[in-house]
Amino acid sequence: MVEVRVTGGTVRGTAEAGTAVFRGIPFAAPPVGEGRFAAPRPVVPWDGVREAVAFGPPPPQAGVFGMNGAGAAGDEWLTVNVWSPDLSGGLPVLVWIQGGAYTVGMSGLPEYDGARLASDGVVVVTFNYRVGVEGFLQIEGVPANRGLLDQVAALQWVNANIQAFGGDPGRVTVFGQSAGGGSVAALLAMPRADGLFHRAIASSVPGVFFAPDLAADIASVCAAELGLRPADLSTVEPELLTAAGDEVMAKMKQHVRWGPVAHKRIPFAPVVDGDVLPVTPWEALRSGAGRDVELVTGHTRDEQRLLSVLEGLAGQVTAEQAARALEVFAPGLTYPDLAPEELFEAVCSDWLFRMPSLHLAEAQIAGGGRAHVYEVTYAPTEMFRACHGVDVPLVFGNLDVGGTAAVLGEVTPVVEEVSARMRTAWSGFALYGDPWPAYDPSVRLTRVFGEQDEVVAYPEEVSRQIWKDHVFEVVSVVRD
Repeated sequence: MVEVRVTGGTVRGTAEAGTAVFRGIPFAAPPVGEGRFAAPRPVVPWDGVREAVAFGPPPPQAGVFGMNGAGAAGDEWLTVNVWSPDLSGGLPVLVWIQGGAYTVGMSGLPEYDGARLASDGVVVVTFNYRVGVEGFLQIEGVPANRGLLDQVAALQWVNANIQAFGGDPGRVTVFGQSAGGGSVAALLAMPRADGLFHRAIASSVPGVFFAPDLAADIASVCAAELGLRPADLSTVEPELLTAAGDEVMAKMKQHVRWGPVAHKRIPFAPVVDGDVLPVTPWEALRSGAGRDVELVTGHTRDEQRLLSVLEGLAGQVTAEQAARALEVFAPGLTYPDLAPEELFEAVCSDWLFRMPSLHLAEAQIAGGGRAHVYEVTYAPTEMFRACHGVDVPLVFGNLDVGGTAAVLGEVTPVVEEVSARMRTAWSGFALYGDPWPAYDPSVRLTRVFGEQDEVVAYPEEVSRQIWKDHVFEVVSVVRD
């Protein structure tokens, strides 16, 4: 057993295969009662030694992606977990922000165990933040983007406490995938996060950030499911409110005024409210907001493929569906002549994740910063290909556990080798920076993680050309 003093009191963790592990340490007060829908408040101190051997309860979860409303038990949602290979000090820190469409997500999932990453000589931190209605629904009279504010509070906790775990608060790298990658991008644009991290890895960054009018309209519809006004939602039990959000998600395609997010059933995203999040990440980086943070950003080759499989579309896309995707997600853009499924998956991959990630790098460079770009082309199974999320188990090295591991199939020596290379790249970036040649708009060198790694010109050149003049702006209500 290992004891460490942190904000709030003393915690006792465990020693596991040479790594000190601490789970479920509060970094803020439970966001319930008067703190419901509020910005995170200071942690409530405890007496004596608190056992830090179990993950804290997750925040309320939507009933999608297999979560089925998890998180109703317990209210101490805002907790961190730490894996440290050496408590004596000076190690760089990797802070993980999980994805889940801003709707689900919890740090206690087995695929996010930090032991293998920590064995490379870094301190690994994961944490819970509010998702869905609790974290991102815009409610009158309370702060927007509460999930992002939770992330800032967790980073503040890291800044204040990580030295006790052997970490260097002056060498903090945030990394996240999907909604976690979008969160990393948002943090780069948030004044509240200035100075809390020094390097960033934004993987599969979603291009969707809401305008206040869209966020308010979605909140009104959620409240109407319960016969309430948005201002009254703080009186509703979390599980009932989550269920209302599930109902809205199921019916989103009925709300054509929500534009492309209705077609992809995206009810929650960061809101560019002018305060917590002043502007979109792309606009912020172009203005120089992230120039002092070294950035890695990238995507998988076949992002949409995971969604196609989950939605029963793999091998079933019609010409009409492909044409509709082009009309909704890429209006005015011209793609080459492709088979329906190829066109559908290319358009959706580009709009959802590939081009937002590439444009983030280009915005960083335009603002005077440094960026490194990658693409994952390794396709361990014919069904899933190099799909959205395939990089998560590869980076963490947890290859045969959790939902994301399902896309890997059999854990072969090749899977192990690709994982080792990606894990070394991520931990090496935290340790040393400068992981591979920087992206330059004239040369566009890109690290490609395949069966064999290589550094080549950006592989998705056709899509880059199609989207080069597109600007990822806030998504607003579609006006007639």
